[in-house]
Amino acid sequence: MPRHPLLFLSLALAVIMADLNPQPRGWGPAAAWADDDDDDRGDDDDDDDDDAPVRRRPAPPPVIRAAPLPQRAPNEVIARGLSPADLQVLQDAGFRVLRRVTLADGAPLHRLRKPDRMSMEEARAMVRDMGSANAADFNHFYRPGNAAPACSGADCPARQMIAWPADTSGCGGPVRIGMVDTGLNADHAVLKDARMRVHRIDQGKGLARSDALHGTAVAALLVGRADSRSPGLVPQAELVAVDAFHKQREDERADAFALVEALDYLTAQQVDIVNLSLAGPPNEALRRQIQRMAQQDIVLVAAAGNGGPAAKPAFPAAYEQVIAVTAVDRREQVYRRANRGKHIDLAAPGVNVWTAASISGARTKTGTSFAAPFVTAAAALLLQSEPQLTAAQVRVRLQQGARDLGKAGPDDVFGHGLVRPAPACTAARGL
Repeated sequence: MPRHPLLFLSLALAVIMADLNPQPRGWGPAAAWADDDDDDRGDDDDDDDDDAPVRRRPAPPPVIRAAPLPQRAPNEVIARGLSPADLQVLQDAGFRVLRRVTLADGAPLHRLRKPDRMSMEEARAMVRDMGSANAADFNHFYRPGNAAPACSGADCPARQMIAWPADTSGCGGPVRIGMVDTGLNADHAVLKDARMRVHRIDQGKGLARSDALHGTAVAALLVGRADSRSPGLVPQAELVAVDAFHKQREDERADAFALVEALDYLTAQQVDIVNLSLAGPPNEALRRQIQRMAQQDIVLVAAAGNGGPAAKPAFPAAYEQVIAVTAVDRREQVYRRANRGKHIDLAAPGVNVWTAASISGARTKTGTSFAAPFVTAAAALLLQSEPQLTAAQVRVRLQQGARDLGKAGPDDVFGHGLVRPAPACTAARGL
């Protein structure tokens, strides 16, 4: 018997009263464990022990966001046109020449490392102040459009939605198309017997070569063998493909210096059209190169970019001399990640487009990168039938021939509308 019988009786009475008048569930210590589970009814199986406390679900792990990719090469400035005297001034100030090439017009293009004591802005300003430098900027990076996961199934009907002719060989003489992209698999069955040359920009020591995935897919869309699993849009055309990319771990990119060098090479090869399925920031040296090519009546076509509706304009597509191409799906809806803006010129199939895989076979690809070749091919058809057209006239003809999408007239989403093959070519075959 306890030393305090009255205390024992009081405790016993309290227990009996609790059994007769139970508290509502959720009160007491268990309530704090269940506060965050009010909206999770039915998610858990009932437990036979109704009095077991409701446990708080563990918090989800924190979202780890990948670090943003670098937009430019660290400590580097590129310059076009530097005279030996001005270059010596820069070298005396601590600049170091990393690479020099002579462009087709005879102008030098220098890739410079800045002095450690200078900021990037100070270094660029000093190079720009040199009287002979007609274009100087950071060495920006440009990247191929990232592809979305492939759809399952057979060939997606991209050609049908724009009424692409089955035979494009009767529209006159073939044109020469240039493209700047990643490496490509020239031995792919789809590219066998294609009229294609591949040139690789020297990236220097220590840089890994780019993959063949993106470049092979773009090249196949243009000049893939007509009887292959992934027939090209203009298989009779000649293609000069330039690999200007390298890999830094998983980042595949081309710097502005290599991009200008690649475009200059294509100019020297006398291409009629250039396909640029890549995107990046504005760059003064790149802008000057684009201007020079446009003055020589080279048609320039570029992917609008996959940054999303709120993204800033991507370059080179946003330069006024370039035909900017967005992507649409088979329902003629814009690709959800496509860039938008007043610079958009045309829309083309770019969602689940059937094209070559990097090693063998074919699969579907998504992105504005894979829409640009449709406009490049449409420009090729125009120039096959009317080789006297200027680059500006080709642009206007493609815009006028497009089928309006979205709001009436040109808009920030679809531009002038869905690209259509040249009327002169389709009329020549009675289509």
